[in-house]
Amino acid sequence: MPSKLNIPIKLKPTLTNNTMKRIIAFICTGVITASSAFAQTAPPVTAPVIGTAPAAAAPAARQRPPQTPEQLAAAKASQDAMQADYHNMLDQLHITQPLRPGRNGNDKTAANYANYDESKANPYPNYPDPLTFKDGSKVKTPKDWEKRRKEIVEDFDREVYGRVPKNVPKITWKIHKDTDEVVNNIPVNVKQVVGHADNSAYPAINVDIQLTLMVPKSANHPVPVIMVFGGQDFLNPPPPGGGFGFGGPRPGAAAGAAGATATPRPTPPKSAQQQILEKGWAYAALNTGTIQADNGQGLTKGIIGLTNKGQFRKPDDWGVLRAWAWGADRAIDYFETNKAVNVKEVAIEGHSRWGKGALVALAYNPRMATAYVSSSGEAGAKPSRRVTGEEVENITGTGEYHWMAGNFLKYGGPLTPGDLPVDAHELIAMCAPRPVFISGGSSGINGQDAWVDAPGMFMASDMANPVYALLGKKTFQTHQYPGPEVLLDGDLTYRQHSGPHTDVPNWPFFLTFADKYFK
Repeated sequence: MPSKLNIPIKLKPTLTNNTMKRIIAFICTGVITASSAFAQTAPPVTAPVIGTAPAAAAPAARQRPPQTPEQLAAAKASQDAMQADYHNMLDQLHITQPLRPGRNGNDKTAANYANYDESKANPYPNYPDPLTFKDGSKVKTPKDWEKRRKEIVEDFDREVYGRVPKNVPKITWKIHKDTDEVVNNIPVNVKQVVGHADNSAYPAINVDIQLTLMVPKSANHPVPVIMVFGGQDFLNPPPPGGGFGFGGPRPGAAAGAAGATATPRPTPPKSAQQQILEKGWAYAALNTGTIQADNGQGLTKGIIGLTNKGQFRKPDDWGVLRAWAWGADRAIDYFETNKAVNVKEVAIEGHSRWGKGALVALAYNPRMATAYVSSSGEAGAKPSRRVTGEEVENITGTGEYHWMAGNFLKYGGPLTPGDLPVDAHELIAMCAPRPVFISGGSSGINGQDAWVDAPGMFMASDMANPVYALLGKKTFQTHQYPGPEVLLDGDLTYRQHSGPHTDVPNWPFFLTFADKYFK
């Protein structure tokens, strides 16, 4: 085993008899109800549209019509499919007892309210040293690091994010739409492209990855690409003026709407899209839902389900985060065919759960140049050994387990986070020597983004710094948590803004950071 860094601070989708017994036991103890709510008890993690400011005040909620019997039946079938998948994995792992419950991120009076007391945040102080081999010998040279990195990758593949199978279908990209438009007063060429996965071996599942690329018409040479996780479904768009977030305007937002106020509003910050295009760079949006759905019932569908021919995963098979990262790599395959972009200058950005995916994407995809990792938290840049905000036990509940390899469930019981062979600092180190921008919002018990543990993400960045130093890269020169609004100087950098759960405040800082590396 490597030395430790002492840091203060093919099965069918049916229910087996063991699974049925466990579900009954879980219901009796209330675990299924609590586990399903883990993702919902946290401060909202559904990100605003990437690069847009959060609404100043939410309008009155639109009254939803009662669900039809068909809709209720579909919801139940979806829930049943998730439970079947979850408990099948527990069966494979021979876990017969309920996992430990996750933390509540909203109700301060709850017995399981999230911990924000630093004196209680580090019960597992021994961290694996990225610069020590499993046999105890030290990493002394960049060539040594190449070997040590393979050890780390193997642990992440097996225990955390899962392995990408060797038989993943080939993706063929085709242009769906190619138009010249004006976006934010900037003439651009917009291409909507679809990556079709070869499903000839299993036609029951169809996967069409959706990617949108905007390139300024003024570009006279291949330009950098900033690719964000998110994006609209352009093959099945929402109805005009309908929906929230990715859809049309919110109720009452139209000019002249009844009851609308004439009070002028502050000018919102420029969107990420506008900032990127104004720099003369290309903007891309990758629709992650078209790669793999963000839920457990979707694991027998999407690219994971297609590869497995509709069967359950094995414990070390890839989870959703790894599938999204794989999808980002396939997007680069398309960029290599487009002479308007510089495929050696591709950055990935993600916020919240997409922030987790962005860090995984950079760590695993050597063709990516850099990443803006926003509010990634647990399963991202936050150490899993940290007991604050969102914890391992939240991830191993039914609301979020699909992000990870099945083996990760072990660390929500019977094992603990302290038993993990790797942690977030080594995921960051896997990105070296490429530059990384780690960020989050306000922290502490009253912080608006406390759930993601910005101080912990700083700690992980600091622990990854020695790898960057070994590879001759600039590292920030402090081991003390700097607090908000401080941009650290290094090829691996960190900046915490003082606002809520959003990527908006740090976009200008990231673009300035990336500009140092894009020629």
